[in-house]
Amino acid sequence: MDGYAPPGWPEVVRPPGAVDWDAQAVAYLLDCCPADFRSYPVLRRHPMVLAVFARHSVRGQRRAAADGVSTVRSDLEQRVEHRVIDEALDAWQSEIARLARVERSVDLLSRALAGERFAPRLGEALVHGAGRAE
Repeated sequence: MDGYAPPGWPEVVRPPGAVDWDAQAVAYLLDCCPADFRSYPVLRRHPMVLAVFARHSVRGQRRAAADGVSTVRSDLEQRVEHRVIDEALDAWQSEIARLARVERSVDLLSRALAGERFAPRLGEALVHGAGRAE
């Protein structure tokens, strides 16, 4: 029986309790990490270790993106047109938003891998559906 997938759960991972959901979770978490992390057997053997690595990696990317936002104008003001700087700033902002969503997904997967089960909150089923069954 499939479990409930809360808002923020990655669409490419079946809900907890579904067939192979944990293998899909590991693949998703590996995709959140630098490619070199795939060479560490401990990360494939221990999904909770991988989840911690993924959390730190995504947080680091968010910090780097925030640094990019704070310095993009001074880094580029003498090198490109102002409209290009505005486009670069928009790209950084979009990346920060994307990484916030990824960070939420990593947190949910980590909690599910640790055994936590999710249930819809009051009224949530009407807004988000009762969960995904795949």
